[in-house]
Amino acid sequence: MLSFEALLAESVKTHGHLCPGQVLGVRMSLLGLKEIGIHDPRGKDRKKLIVFVEIDRCATDALQSVTGCSLGHRTLKFMDYGKMAATFLNLSTGKALRVVAKEESRQKAKELFPDIHDKYEAQVEAYKIMSDDELFTISEVDVRIKPEDMPGKPAYRVMCAICGEYIQDAREISREGKVFCKACAEGSYYNEVKRDIAENIYQG
Repeated sequence: MLSFEALLAESVKTHGHLCPGQVLGVRMSLLGLKEIGIHDPRGKDRKKLIVFVEIDRCATDALQSVTGCSLGHRTLKFMDYGKMAATFLNLSTGKALRVVAKEESRQKAKELFPDIHDKYEAQVEAYKIMSDDELFTISEVDVRIKPEDMPGKPAYRVMCAICGEYIQDAREISREGKVFCKACAEGSYYNEVKRDIAENIYQG
């Protein structure tokens, strides 16, 4: 593993700027990896690690940078809980550790650097030097992963009875003997523009 400073520099380069979330994410990653016995997450241990992240904020980029886990490799799992927390799972041993950032660390940062008036700058500097115990709550947890959620090739693909699009990784919904995608069965985040309206827009 690279040093904290080197890992932070890599993460900042990927994320685009230095912020408290970057420092927390790097520190969180180092703690989680150490506790579950992963020493080379982007090298020889890369197939042993899955990370569950509970927030889509700056720290997530740091977690991805340090661990090498990603959505595309199915080794980074996004759980939309809105919490500054992540769980690190060692697939070879089954050991999993959940790391949660402590809310009181924000106040501690102010106390450590009272002369820095920008609270984010104070947090950046404080989070670099605070102990793991001051920054995080950790707990050993049990994580069970379904076969269809594991990295690797999809086991099968099925076609939605309504839209005709294909679904993989067992995300389909079966009702009355038919198979549907979640968008058709439960509603989607998008509304499809009617073809004739779309054509008029593109032509006009």
